[in-house]
Amino acid sequence: MKFLAPLLLLCLVVLPAAAQRIVISGQVVEATNGEPVPFASIFVPRTSFGVTADADGKFKLAVTGTPDSLAVSAIGFATQRRKLSDAAVQSVLFRMKTGGVTLGEVFVSSRQPENPAFRILREVQRHKPQNERLSLKAAEYDSYNRIEISLIDLPAALNKRKAIRDIRALAVRQGASAVGDADAPLPIFASEVGSRVYQRNSPLRRREDLLHKQMRGVGPREGSVLSQMLGSNFQNFDFYPNWQNVLGKDFISPIAEGGRGTYDYDLQDSVFVGKDFCYKIAVTPKRSHDLAFKGTIWITQEGYALRRADLVASPEANINFVNDLRVTQELSSPADGPGLPVRTKLLISVRPSEKQAAMLVRYTTVSSNLLRNKLHDESGFYDQPIVSSLMEPTTESPAAGLPQGGGGGYFDTHRPDTLSLSERQTFAVLDSAKSLPSVRNLLDWVDLLVNGYKRVGKLDFGPISAIYAHNDFEGDRIRFGFRTTPLISRDWLTQAYVAYGTKDGRFKYGVRESYIAERRHWTVFSAEFKHDVEQVALLDNDFLDNNNNNLFVVASRWGRFQRPVVRNLASLSVQRDLFHGFTQTLTARYQYIDPLFPLGVPPSSGPTDTPPSEILRLNEVVSESRYAPDETLVQSENRRRAVGLKRWPVFNFRYTLGSVNWFRGQNTYHKFNLSVTHSVSVGYFGRLGYRVEANYIPSALPYIILRAPLGNQTLFYNANAFNLMNYFEFVTDRSASLRLDQHFEGLLLNAIPGIRALNWRLVGTANILYGNLSDRARRANGNSSYLPPTIRQPYIEVGYGIENIFKFIRVDFLHRLTYRDQPPIIDDRHLEHQNFGIKLSAQFRL
Repeated sequence: MKFLAPLLLLCLVVLPAAAQRIVISGQVVEATNGEPVPFASIFVPRTSFGVTADADGKFKLAVTGTPDSLAVSAIGFATQRRKLSDAAVQSVLFRMKTGGVTLGEVFVSSRQPENPAFRILREVQRHKPQNERLSLKAAEYDSYNRIEISLIDLPAALNKRKAIRDIRALAVRQGASAVGDADAPLPIFASEVGSRVYQRNSPLRRREDLLHKQMRGVGPREGSVLSQMLGSNFQNFDFYPNWQNVLGKDFISPIAEGGRGTYDYDLQDSVFVGKDFCYKIAVTPKRSHDLAFKGTIWITQEGYALRRADLVASPEANINFVNDLRVTQELSSPADGPGLPVRTKLLISVRPSEKQAAMLVRYTTVSSNLLRNKLHDESGFYDQPIVSSLMEPTTESPAAGLPQGGGGGYFDTHRPDTLSLSERQTFAVLDSAKSLPSVRNLLDWVDLLVNGYKRVGKLDFGPISAIYAHNDFEGDRIRFGFRTTPLISRDWLTQAYVAYGTKDGRFKYGVRESYIAERRHWTVFSAEFKHDVEQVALLDNDFLDNNNNNLFVVASRWGRFQRPVVRNLASLSVQRDLFHGFTQTLTARYQYIDPLFPLGVPPSSGPTDTPPSEILRLNEVVSESRYAPDETLVQSENRRRAVGLKRWPVFNFRYTLGSVNWFRGQNTYHKFNLSVTHSVSVGYFGRLGYRVEANYIPSALPYIILRAPLGNQTLFYNANAFNLMNYFEFVTDRSASLRLDQHFEGLLLNAIPGIRALNWRLVGTANILYGNLSDRARRANGNSSYLPPTIRQPYIEVGYGIENIFKFIRVDFLHRLTYRDQPPIIDDRHLEHQNFGIKLSAQFRL
């Protein structure tokens, strides 16, 4: 008994220490981009405690005692240690840097006469009709989409900017190691969107009801086009078609018919994915510069359906600015029917140049409550791609210790996946960073560069690209403009500008008022008045669209001005979508055209004496019908924009009924115009764009309001022009034209070792015009010397060239095949034509 008291005292001291248990959880990510490091080994040094991270780099480890540190190791990365506290529950984020030993690739091939993976791929094609999602009549599901944008590999000079230093300091104060380190990815934007997606497959239509949305950090303004592209509608991958369009590039699918010509396949293992026993097949591009993927696909043993794909674009693929592109997709079990995406992850790293920071964009889409073959037959149900847009208010407060991550709100209780420690830290920092003065100033500059307008109060001033221009007629042209915002009215939009030319000494101005009467069918009434100096060749040109082609409008103001006129334009119009893809516009307009050069056209009727002026007054009614069956239109505040690629051609028909007071006479006239435009994938040969156009004017009119094919007398290539044709080299009242623009991507040039490293791409063009000016029109214009000679045969020019020089320069070598012997008349009306020309252009194509 005398030893009982000391024994009890010893137990009271030792047992608590022996029973102390610490639970450590966290994630292992790459230091450069924050991507998970799968299957890393986490251990307590000099003990037997350890665990392996999962496929997302996440881990949870319980240890006893009081370890002072935790270590992690992974192949290809340097071993890293982190200090531990004596807290019972701890979170640790490991940011791994490259180093250590990297194992070389090991290829295991079969000795059988045929690669066993080929048999499986044949079965995939044979079972494709029953497995692909397009075999369904319809599908719908709940979708959760998260987008995270960060800057990585920041140069030292950029890291010293005040906005970035403020964000780093804020992260350190909040204990966010995912952001606080100087070399850590710098988060700038994050969004979460909850929606219900509906898809009908015949014809193909997608509708997305945005139910909840939350944006953090330096992102797009609420209501803008970009803010509405945050849902799943714009991250929709399907690998069953032979070609998968990613970022406007056509990648060949690893399960494509004929994929053996592009990929090497290696059957590696048989494993379970969920409840499905699958073949695990490695895919590798045969040629590293091809637009193809490297990675792994899982094919189910029963039914031979694609169950999962982990793919990375070939690092040497001929893509501009993108230095990392990864797609991971898990499909539903084939036992439930044709595969629908259950979880999709897309990672894109964009770097403009080697010395600049890269932008890392990470998309995560999780689908649930899948429903197959339920068709909604309500009228127009699938016609609008985005039906509603509700902003989720940011009411959360900065989380000091980050225990819950992401702040309070709808998504904390309805998020279908769990945020990693890195993501929780990022969200918390972004919630607070937006209120920093330096970050708010950066937001304003981003908005200016993206949208072209500077918001001041309730007005947008711009566009900045049109503030200054220089040409040989106006001299220095200074322009100021503005437009109203939804802060003033959601249904009314006012646009106005005033401009002045230092050489011609004229003030120009314009105002346009639009009223959105109804949004479902986009019914818009507009009124416009404009007084400006224009070029005759661009008066009635379909490629000059003041509302949708600002860059072309701006470019037309530079350089040489051909045959200028002063034009007053007054118009009233109404636009409405009559049914999906079909938009009808009706316009009544009056034009007052005062040529600032000798017109040389006699009056059509009335007195025979010379008129005191050559002013034309036109009264017109224009009916325009546009049919784009699969175009995606997004409502942006009080405007609407088309986004994404179109699989089907766009048809446009315009009819004009007008009258012209032709030097005291009165003439009624008709104009007809039909155009078809499209961009199509031609498989291994790249992408072909074409435009077919026909014009017919049965009435005799002054030549300046007839059809003048758009020429190009500059040094720069214009895809919408006949580049070796002069302005007004031809004037027609009936014509047909075909424009072809073929982008061969890396075909041929990728096969040349010395050229392959430059990532140049071959392009080809062909422009064909056939038309004429009728004898009746020539007589009406007095057979003026201003008119071109009769068109005897089609005008043809072809070209070849190289694009992607220094990633943005394009050089075209053009040959004129017909009308090579035109007389070399050089005066104010006719310039000497070129039979061969070299044109330059700048473009930004991925």
